[in-house]
Amino acid sequence: MWLQRLICDPAAGATTATGIGPAVECFLDSITAATTRAGYAETLARLTAVASPAHPVATLAPEHYAAVMDRWNTAAAATWNRHLSALCSFTTWAQRQELLATNPARRLERRKPARRGDRAIPRARLETLFADPAHALRERLLWRLLYDTAARAEEILTLNVEDLDLEFRRARVVSKGGAIEYVHWATPTARLLPRLLTGRTTGPVFLADRRAPASGPRTPAAADIDPTTGRGRLSYPRAEYLFKTASARLDPHRQGWTLHQLRHSALQHLAQAGRTAPELQAKSRHQHLASLGRYVRAGQKQLR
Repeated sequence: MWLQRLICDPAAGATTATGIGPAVECFLDSITAATTRAGYAETLARLTAVASPAHPVATLAPEHYAAVMDRWNTAAAATWNRHLSALCSFTTWAQRQELLATNPARRLERRKPARRGDRAIPRARLETLFADPAHALRERLLWRLLYDTAARAEEILTLNVEDLDLEFRRARVVSKGGAIEYVHWATPTARLLPRLLTGRTTGPVFLADRRAPASGPRTPAAADIDPTTGRGRLSYPRAEYLFKTASARLDPHRQGWTLHQLRHSALQHLAQAGRTAPELQAKSRHQHLASLGRYVRAGQKQLR
């Protein structure tokens, strides 16, 4: 208790003999956010166990921190980074208290987490999702169309009925760079599209559930309203939310997938089927072949 009071009371000063145990307690007491304090406590409990509560903070070395982080060496990058942040925060605090003159975390590096939006979804799980009648026709068609065309979600959500060429199974889209390009779909999408359109010849392909507001700051442009029903265009945030919610059951992480993952998955699956980089470029409409290298490499690995 004397050592703890010595650290927590700036007027009392600190000594090089101050132990890790009391220092950690004082550091955690200085954190007001309960969630942050609880997260840091797990990491620093490991530090206390590795070095012992009485070990002087002043003599902490990179070896101590490395031993702490060994516990999470095989964990996800986000988990590793979270625990490393706790150690770094404690280090900064101890240096301000003049308990520590060096940086024991200097040999440790943050890890780059894999972007969830870049992970391919297993084909079997996608087929289960596409065919599940528990999901509305609009959603099942949107997901299937995104996968069939490998198009960007913005391109498909901004489609109007006039942009569709049902006979040749293609649609005219405005690409990321503003150019007019065509995307193509397969039989499953061709079967669903007429059911969604129900005779409509103008307006957005994918409509929101409610009528668009007629006045106020949230009133959409006339081009984004179906003239027959008065419903507005389905928004990206709403479409993303519905997809993540519907796919959470099939996602091993129970977080759900993103609409962008449908584009990524389509290209990954085509590469695994043996499609070449130029073929993938024609499908995805990437400007540079180099952008498709990761798909080709993954496909070659799968085919070995």
